[in-house]
Amino acid sequence: MIPPKGPVLINLDDSDTPRPGPSEAPPVPDLDTAPPTGQAMATAAALAARPGSRLARWFWALLSGIIGTIASIAAWAFVANLIASVPLLGYAVAVLFALFLAVVLMIVIKELSVFSRLKRIDHLHRAAASALAAEDLSAARKVIDDLTGLYTGREDTKWGRERLAERQGDMFDAVALFDLAEQELLAPLDLAARREVEAAARQVATVTALVPLAFADVAAALSQNLRMIRRIAEIYGGRSGTLGSWRLTRAVMSHLVATGAVAVGEDMLEPILGGGVLAKLSRRFGEGLVNGALTARVGVAAMEVCRPLPFGRKARPSVRSIIRTALSGLFTSDKG
Repeated sequence: MIPPKGPVLINLDDSDTPRPGPSEAPPVPDLDTAPPTGQAMATAAALAARPGSRLARWFWALLSGIIGTIASIAAWAFVANLIASVPLLGYAVAVLFALFLAVVLMIVIKELSVFSRLKRIDHLHRAAASALAAEDLSAARKVIDDLTGLYTGREDTKWGRERLAERQGDMFDAVALFDLAEQELLAPLDLAARREVEAAARQVATVTALVPLAFADVAAALSQNLRMIRRIAEIYGGRSGTLGSWRLTRAVMSHLVATGAVAVGEDMLEPILGGGVLAKLSRRFGEGLVNGALTARVGVAAMEVCRPLPFGRKARPSVRSIIRTALSGLFTSDKG
């Protein structure tokens, strides 16, 4: 039998019923069905909250002392020999070293002043909580006086300080006095701090969703949270330093890790984004939303730590409202 030449057409069905095309085929199922967990923020929080080893602290302190001693002796010998051989050049180098030491001293003084400022704010916070618990009006007035002194010299609080000074004599209980201070003096600072939290949450969510590189999301989350906490400290305290910001970051992250607050999932995001919306999103975009929500939670905790007065019931920020505002433009929900 001779095989036929050319294509062979075989009719499987003689009916005229249209058959489904490739466009109507069901989507390929996503094998990674695990819900997003915010791994980047969890890792960043664990890194920031990791307790330092006493042995490691001794190691770095001794190593810094040895290196500083060797560098000082070498610099002194270098300048002395240079002065002996070329006096003019030697004195010029000596002046450069003196200026460098002066700058280092100024940095040390700044960091010490930042720690002093943080301690002052913490003392105000504790004193205000104690006055509220005891309903002690005289103690509350002293706290308000210290609070006004804390912001003396800041032009952005001038109007609020003047309004507070005019009206505080009309308050005859501690709760009303602190409510007045929140309304007149701290409300603009709360708004500015909230905007910083929203911006950081949006940035972390965007980077996590769009950058697929390994550990890039962790680095972005950690850096953005450090910057956010630094800015919140500047808003409430007026000053910020490298060591002070890192200390605040460790305190905030340690609190969140200890209380198990570094965990946000669909139970928190679905009422905000819509029911089952995370299941309709890609795995990467879902991780971005969760990391942004965790950043908002870190920001609220930082506001509570850096704020000189504890939040009243009316002024306490809602994490969900911050998430809704910060992440509202990063997703689209199908309500049809």
